[in-house]
Amino acid sequence: MEALIVYESAWGNTRFVADEISDGLSEHGVVEVIPAHEAPRLVDLTVDLLIVGAPTHAFGLSREGTREEAHNRGGELISSGVREWLDASGHADLAVATFDTHIRHPDLPGHAGKSIAKKLKKLGCRMIADPATFYVDGHEGPLLPGELDRARAWGESLAKRGDG
Repeated sequence: MEALIVYESAWGNTRFVADEISDGLSEHGVVEVIPAHEAPRLVDLTVDLLIVGAPTHAFGLSREGTREEAHNRGGELISSGVREWLDASGHADLAVATFDTHIRHPDLPGHAGKSIAKKLKKLGCRMIADPATFYVDGHEGPLLPGELDRARAWGESLAKRGDG
């Protein structure tokens, strides 16, 4: 299996999750992990599985303003994220899965993974799993204990779905 993981990460937490998902998938094939601003368009991909992840900002996918806010609090300045990548990607018939990082708070709505899934479906992609959420402590993180293990296990489960 050939897989590509496209992510956006201001604080590094979403990148850490992407790397662990990659480790979970890697026993089943070749996996590349790449930031959204460097990723090829969907229409140009020929992978067996595409996984896309982003942090949840303001109840969904980040925008220029929310990325600037994160940068002002000490995060990496990201000029273009998953939202912009999807908007410029074109249609594709790909097997996909999505994930997000999110503050662990019972009353905080919205998930970037669900927003990504909705956009990918409109672009012709097929979801092979429900969006996954990995929790961080506060806006900056770190990831909560056990989340990286969950990410690796989720990657393994995605590989098994792709193998079957």
